[in-house]
Amino acid sequence: MLDLSHGVAVHARAGDRSRYQPVHSVLAPGADGDPVALLRAFRATLGVAECYVADLDAIGGGAMQRSVLHGLAALETPFSGPLLVDAGTPHADGGSEVLASGAAAVVVGLESLHAFADLRKTVERAGPSRVIFSLDLRLGTPILHPAMAGGGTARPDAASLAERAVDAGVRSLLVLDVGRVGTGSGLDLGLLRALRRRLAPVRLLAGGGVHQRRDLDWIRDAGCDGVLVASAIHSGRIGAADVRALQSETSASR
Repeated sequence: MLDLSHGVAVHARAGDRSRYQPVHSVLAPGADGDPVALLRAFRATLGVAECYVADLDAIGGGAMQRSVLHGLAALETPFSGPLLVDAGTPHADGGSEVLASGAAAVVVGLESLHAFADLRKTVERAGPSRVIFSLDLRLGTPILHPAMAGGGTARPDAASLAERAVDAGVRSLLVLDVGRVGTGSGLDLGLLRALRRRLAPVRLLAGGGVHQRRDLDWIRDAGCDGVLVASAIHSGRIGAADVRALQSETSASR
């Protein structure tokens, strides 16, 4: 998982983007904030299959970091797996631009989405295999764009928003609690289990709050197909041996 701000990989903590600092990682000593060095290390040391990239400039309403994304995508062989990129794209045209930057899939975040009709258009244009809907939460509460919030109406809950995304054609769902990111406070396993039961065919990913190896086991057991991890890897609390063991256990259980 990489969070990019002005071309630098930053350490996300509790969703307060104004205070993010360059990443210091045991995976890439002496390369603080270098997204290329980190992506190389993710692949060479951890053998990651995919890497989620959040373009915080674009998510915040600025320009997409095209040159950085192109540079990361150019490393896909043999240094990294496919890139899953969230660049704050609420419309289908924006999704196409993200894919043109070299991303394998565009992540459409709830906090950027104006209407589920826009999500449907993005899926129709890119194809369901290249679109991931990010159910953006802050300590369990959905983060809604003002265009989605409505005037005085009750706020929809996380599960109903996920179902609307699936109705729009999404086949991959990411549950991302930005309020838990970088805190090591754990994920909402109850929500993940509920979504697994209600949306059985969907590819389910999760992120925000992973602290140590046992969290990965719990997330897998809740029915997730993948998890985003950053802080626990950069600090060394989760290492290559943990990742390999989890992959081996998961393969053996299938």
